[in-house]
Amino acid sequence: MLWLIILLVVGLVFAPAMWLRPSRRQQRVMGLREYARELGVAVRIESSPLHDGGETLPAYRWRYPPQQPGPDFLVVREALASESLKACQPGWRWRVEPLRALPGDATSQLAALLEALPEDAVVVESSAACLTLWWDESLSCEAFTRLEARMPRLVQELAGRPDYPGAHSRLRAPRAPSAGS
Repeated sequence: MLWLIILLVVGLVFAPAMWLRPSRRQQRVMGLREYARELGVAVRIESSPLHDGGETLPAYRWRYPPQQPGPDFLVVREALASESLKACQPGWRWRVEPLRALPGDATSQLAALLEALPEDAVVVESSAACLTLWWDESLSCEAFTRLEARMPRLVQELAGRPDYPGAHSRLRAPRAPSAGS
């Protein structure tokens, strides 16, 4: 009987420690975030751009080069978008379209990316500073590697195509006077 009481007490002491242990999903997500950071992707948990009450979601960001800002746009998964929004690609709708049409290469890169995204990816957003993927982190590190390989190509195609080119002109270095000046 004494051994049973000792085992019960020891179990009660260690039970809270077992509850604090991260689940398998939490361990996988922590590993995925660390792996993404090693690849140069900024990862933050923030209020999502969705209109359903400011739900927080992980945001994975690929930065544009400082002197080559990107266009502003926001594409939302069709299941979360209003029917009144213009279709972008099958399964996706524009919430904010770029002011200037994207060139053909950028459009095809964006289409390929949207097609390759997992079902839990809900928003792809571009601003002058970065391209952001809002999702629920369902991929393994190996699958994320395949997805991550697409993002730099799209960033490269979108870089230097800001919606407001004049607003960023002060960021560029002044040009040297020409020989005829």
